[in-house]
Amino acid sequence: MLRETKRGKAIRLVLVSAIALILLYPLVWMVVSSFKPEDMIFKDLSLFPKQFTLENYAIGWLSAGRVTFTTYFFNSICISVLAVIGNIASCAPVAYSFARLDYKGRNVFFVLMMMTLMLPIHAIIVPQFAYFYQFGWINTMLPIIVPKFLATDAFFIFLIVQFMRGIPRDLDEAAIVDGCNRYSVFYRILLPLTAPALITTTIFTFMWTWNDFFTQIIYLRTPTSYTVTLGLRMFIDMQALSQYGAMFAMSTLSIIPILILFVMFQRLLIEGVATTGIKG
Repeated sequence: MLRETKRGKAIRLVLVSAIALILLYPLVWMVVSSFKPEDMIFKDLSLFPKQFTLENYAIGWLSAGRVTFTTYFFNSICISVLAVIGNIASCAPVAYSFARLDYKGRNVFFVLMMMTLMLPIHAIIVPQFAYFYQFGWINTMLPIIVPKFLATDAFFIFLIVQFMRGIPRDLDEAAIVDGCNRYSVFYRILLPLTAPALITTTIFTFMWTWNDFFTQIIYLRTPTSYTVTLGLRMFIDMQALSQYGAMFAMSTLSIIPILILFVMFQRLLIEGVATTGIKG
């Protein structure tokens, strides 16, 4: 029995390792290709480049004489950080009302909120654009950031609600007996205990906003307002020469912030996903 158990674990380890290598190969190839000369990227497909250069990073950061990637990274960081703050500040109180407060129509509002998950962004982008155009917000960060402060991401509300429902209500009652009101119960008791769900919301919001292309290309019009995703698009030109080496170099740099965030909060992310019942 012991030999069969060890053999089964070894087989599973080999299978998981093989699948991981297959999934990671395109990413590894992109990183390696960023250190190859431009003319060798598609001629030499190996993961061990015969020639090593940092020229792609220098060319890519300058963005061929246009606005540099310093501006693109700054814009992406500003939008992503403000989106995280907006989602945390708005989704957590709304989730608290659904999970803990009893008021008329609560279940109806929760169902309506969940129904918004079924609406694709392409179905609402036109009326949203019309409103933001009337507000004079086009070519600014406001159409991307302001909705985050209005609890428009129903997925994160649902995630936090599921986590709060797993916290015993006895804590609320004990805090109220000690003199806390509903606001104090939320900020002093439930919010600290909801840290894993909030970290999950932080990472997903940052990652989705950082990698967002569709929304940003709709509302951001000038290179000075572009983010990293829009900056990477400028390396591909159907009518002129495309700079794949520079694009791979900047793509490699663009995944570093998300990787750092994931490594820092990996434990809380796994805990948040596991305890809310969300399966990826």
